[in-house]
Amino acid sequence: MFDIVIRNGLWFDGDGGAPRPATIGIRDGEVAEIATGGGDLETAGCPDVIDAAGKWVLPGLLDIHTHYDAEVLLNPGLGESVRHGVTTVVLGCCSMSSVYASDEDVADLFSRVEAVPRQHVLEALDTVRTWSGPEEYVEAIGALPLGPNVAAFVGHSDLRATVLGLGRATEPDTRPTRSEVRTMAALLERAVRAGMLGMSGMDAPIDKLDGDRYRSRALPSTYARWSERFRLISVLRRHGGVLQSAPNITAPASAVLFFLASGARPLDRRRVPTSLLVAADTKSAPAAHTLLRAAAASGNRFFRSNVRFQHLPVPFVLYSDGIDLPVFEEFGAGTAALHLRDQLARNRLLADPQYRLGFRREFLTPRRTPGLWHRDFHDAVIVECPDAALVGRSFGEVADERGVESLDCFLDILVEHGERNVRWTTTVGNHRPTVLDEMAADPNLHLGFSDAGAHLRNMAFYNFGLRFLRRMRDAEIAGRPVLPLGAAVHRLTGELGDWFGIDAGHLRIGDRADFVVIDPTALDDDLDGYHEQRTEFFGGLSRMVNRNDRAVTAVGVAGRTVFRDGRFAGDYGRTPSGRFLRRT
Repeated sequence: MFDIVIRNGLWFDGDGGAPRPATIGIRDGEVAEIATGGGDLETAGCPDVIDAAGKWVLPGLLDIHTHYDAEVLLNPGLGESVRHGVTTVVLGCCSMSSVYASDEDVADLFSRVEAVPRQHVLEALDTVRTWSGPEEYVEAIGALPLGPNVAAFVGHSDLRATVLGLGRATEPDTRPTRSEVRTMAALLERAVRAGMLGMSGMDAPIDKLDGDRYRSRALPSTYARWSERFRLISVLRRHGGVLQSAPNITAPASAVLFFLASGARPLDRRRVPTSLLVAADTKSAPAAHTLLRAAAASGNRFFRSNVRFQHLPVPFVLYSDGIDLPVFEEFGAGTAALHLRDQLARNRLLADPQYRLGFRREFLTPRRTPGLWHRDFHDAVIVECPDAALVGRSFGEVADERGVESLDCFLDILVEHGERNVRWTTTVGNHRPTVLDEMAADPNLHLGFSDAGAHLRNMAFYNFGLRFLRRMRDAEIAGRPVLPLGAAVHRLTGELGDWFGIDAGHLRIGDRADFVVIDPTALDDDLDGYHEQRTEFFGGLSRMVNRNDRAVTAVGVAGRTVFRDGRFAGDYGRTPSGRFLRRT
């Protein structure tokens, strides 16, 4: 007797091999039997039989970079990911976690960086938080009625804020004492021993604090010296933890230190798996991806390191309400405007001639190092505006018509109509399919950088895995295959689970039954559609989402079908299906 039988699908086991027709029997949360070669399984008495004829049956997908840290407390089903086949998500990225730091400190660390309203982060912590350390954190998150499985990092900024205080941790001249570094190391060791993946960091100073106390200072981890980082990384080496971070793009040579920190030692062959942000084909630096990939390959060989760069395998399309977009933190004038929360105050600043002079100077100054944003207003299209005549046109096009500089036109339109009333979009990278195909097969890159749970009004990449599989399938049909489909599925599943050391990404006998059933005929243009959805748990805020439920016909977590034919199970989000995954 089986709890679920998935019949006659094309089965991918997550190991990278070619798919095979199979019927899968699931019992007690695990894959119990697989009949291949035309075999079948008994379905009498089985309460859940899924007809997968003509469909793909995959291990549940992994999302290795999310910021669901606040949302999981209020909306533990995390349905926006699950409905697209994601059954395991990673929290605590980019140095930010809520393991040790106070609620107020966590809100200041998280809210502005990830564009989630601060009051809702505080509400989530005030409502649900019962922990003061990693052992309790792991238990508390695992006790939630989780939809997907969850794994998590402890953040370096969390550690620094806890030991130094958020004020001292964000002062450029403050250097922690040896005792304070030892305390951070001890806290990190506790977290790894409790089953957390390791430590996340952030070396790039673009991200800024929220709140009133230390507003617009960079995240605490960006102030750390490498002597401090090496001490913490030594804990990861000793206990088998993972490091996730982002090099400082204003000092690209510092990226070498990550390879050095990851690499084996003369008397210690253990390497520190290191996952770095971010590999992208950016419009601002068309050749940068080639240099980065070559540097990753040579760096791993030379230092005997285990470094991977995270890569979003779909076009990097951003939306913005006015200037509420992280790319404006790339220069001081943008940070000065984002420092102001009141819209009228922002409008006055954007209209000020002296401010504009400084903005223009920074905006037009050639960059020494590449940034994410191309800064081309001819490549930025207005999608919402009180003046309907402007909708569908680029700022550059309107500027040419008005006979003004495109930056001035951009600021004029924001001031004329209210800064947050003008919504616009641009694609900053990953726009060349041939380059994306090259990156898809690069072993030094990991597929996954969705930022799910963050930047709620800026982007939606919950379905990046489906869009990647569509591209691989289309290339195969066109006779120019990039990766065999089995290898493409492996890149989204087993490869990531094995590298991060978590029990996820495989669908073989004895594996936990996390699965997704995909209709390949529905991997079509609907995957690229724009949609918004109200988030009741975040005060009714409308966030960007993806909606292509025809493509995913069923999703199962731990042997329980949680999503089928466009609907979640009746008790979804109230009865747990996922669990907290400890690093093994």
